[in-house]
Amino acid sequence: MSTTRPVPGASGGRPGGDALPWTRNDALVAVGAAAVDLIGFTLTSQVERGFVPAAGCVLLVVSALPLLARRRAPVLTLAAVLLLGLVLNLSVPVEQHFNATVVVALYTVIRSKSAAVAAPATLITVTMSLVGQTSWSQPRIVDLVGNGASGLLVVIAATVMNRWHRDIEANRRLLADRAVADERRRIARELHDIVAHHITTMQLMAGGARANLSRDTEVAREALVTLEGSGRMALREMRQLLDVLRAGEEAEEEPTAPQPGVGDLERIVAESCRAGLPTALDVRGEERPLPSSVGLTVFRIVQEALTNARKHAGGSRASVRLTYGPDEVAVEVTDDGAGANAGFGPGSGHGSGYGLVGMRERVVLHGGTLKTGPLDEGGFLVSARLPLTADEGVLR
Repeated sequence: MSTTRPVPGASGGRPGGDALPWTRNDALVAVGAAAVDLIGFTLTSQVERGFVPAAGCVLLVVSALPLLARRRAPVLTLAAVLLLGLVLNLSVPVEQHFNATVVVALYTVIRSKSAAVAAPATLITVTMSLVGQTSWSQPRIVDLVGNGASGLLVVIAATVMNRWHRDIEANRRLLADRAVADERRRIARELHDIVAHHITTMQLMAGGARANLSRDTEVAREALVTLEGSGRMALREMRQLLDVLRAGEEAEEEPTAPQPGVGDLERIVAESCRAGLPTALDVRGEERPLPSSVGLTVFRIVQEALTNARKHAGGSRASVRLTYGPDEVAVEVTDDGAGANAGFGPGSGHGSGYGLVGMRERVVLHGGTLKTGPLDEGGFLVSARLPLTADEGVLR
């Protein structure tokens, strides 16, 4: 109750609710409070007097009407309820005046206002509910205790709800921040993979074209064609990725291509060969469709491993092995480069290891395992195993 806050749900459930000072929910609350008060008043009057005063029923209904504006003006609503309740107290002698209408009005003030407003509002409400009773100038202990307990219960309930609402909002913000951070890491992984692979390929192709420009124009032309295709592919993949950040803008007229998967391994192996790293692809097991996220992870692992083999393993050969198991898919990329100088990541002497971190994050997201490191006979190994669920592991 330390700060002023709006009561949750102020917009209610009625479209266009801002045109009136109340919502459908406020109307339901007002009707419910009036009904509860009428039932209590009717039963009490029937037992004590043998009849139900009509004036009391009318005043009870009228005193509930200010609840329609309780969200827009909670303090004024409470004041109106207390004044109408005072008229009821002075007109119809009843034993208990801390009714449902007063409870709702006071609860709304405590929920929406600071302690500096809620504390005196509670005190005034407890006091005014005694006015009009037979012995209000010298109230009975039971009346004081009853009204004080009623006010205390309302304060406790409103305080607990305020704390619960703050906790819910804090958790919602935490989840939103976590989702943003996860998406940022995903975009960073994708950008790293796209830039590292395609820019490396373009650099090698440009160097090959320059070296053969005066000796073998056909080789130079093929290198330039590959360079053009790699640049086009990089732009398309980056545009697809950055579309995630373009919420609210008009959609591109050109349809976006699907994310790459295991079906694109032959293409990336061919690009690796043209870029100067002889690469072989070996597919084992019974081929079957994989979930798009798993296929993308396999593709990015192979892409990153071949890119780093071209950069760091110089003059070697590479092999890619894709194995379909009954409940998993495994991919292994090896090269026969210069041992410790091959590969990448911390300790390899090549860069900061973002590629290795990105691989590991992708594999962990799928509950898999990743193994990387130099081979005893020379070269470098990247091996990943990705589990498949029962539905994903069967042939479809």
